[in-house]
Amino acid sequence: MQGLIGKKLGMTSIFDENGRSVACTVIQAGPCVVTHVKNESKDGYSAIQISWGDLKPKHASKAITGHCAKANTAPKKEYHEFRNPEGAEAAAKIGDVFDVNIFNAGDFVDVIGTSKGKGFQGVVKRHGFAGVGETTHGQHNRQRHPGSIGACSFPARVFKGIRMAGRTGGNRVKGVNLQILKVVADQNLLIVKGSIPGYNGSTVIIER
Repeated sequence: MQGLIGKKLGMTSIFDENGRSVACTVIQAGPCVVTHVKNESKDGYSAIQISWGDLKPKHASKAITGHCAKANTAPKKEYHEFRNPEGAEAAAKIGDVFDVNIFNAGDFVDVIGTSKGKGFQGVVKRHGFAGVGETTHGQHNRQRHPGSIGACSFPARVFKGIRMAGRTGGNRVKGVNLQILKVVADQNLLIVKGSIPGYNGSTVIIER
C-alpha cells in the first residue's frame, strides 16, 4: 500500500540515540479500509481508494452508505485514491484493511495537509517584507505598507504576480521527505520528524 489517511494530533519532541532533542509531529493514521479498486479496462487508470474515520449513519448519504457496504464497513468521512501503475488488483482487494504497520521507523514519507488559514494579511506577514528600517520598497513613513508597486506612465499598470496583501493560508501543502522516527502500532500512531501543515485535529494524507 502506498499510504494512509490520518489525523494530526500535535507536536512534541523526543530524544534520539545521541541524546539530542528532535522536534516531531504525532499522527494518528489508519486503520484505512479499501472501498474501491479501479483498473485500466473499466476506469482508464489503476488506483486504490481507501477510506478513514467513522461517520454516524444519520449523517451519511445513501450513496456513501451503499458504497461502504460493498466493503463491509461503516460509512467513512474521508476518502483518497492512491494510483498504482503496476495494477491495483494485485495490490489490494475491496474490504482490505491497512494500518501503520505498512511503515517502518526510518522510512521517508510525504505528508499532505491544509495549511492554517490566517485571513487577509499584509505584505510583512504574507511575504516577509522588512518595512521601514531595512528594505523600504519605496515607502518611507508607513512601517508595514508595501510601497511602490508600479512603474510610471508606461506600462501604466501593475504587472501580474506582484507581491501584495491578500488572503493567506488555507492551501493544500505537501511536506516532503519527512522521516518516520517511531511507529506505535497498538495506538496507530506515527511519529514524524519535523512539522507538517495543518492545525491539530486536521486530516492529513501520508504517502510513500
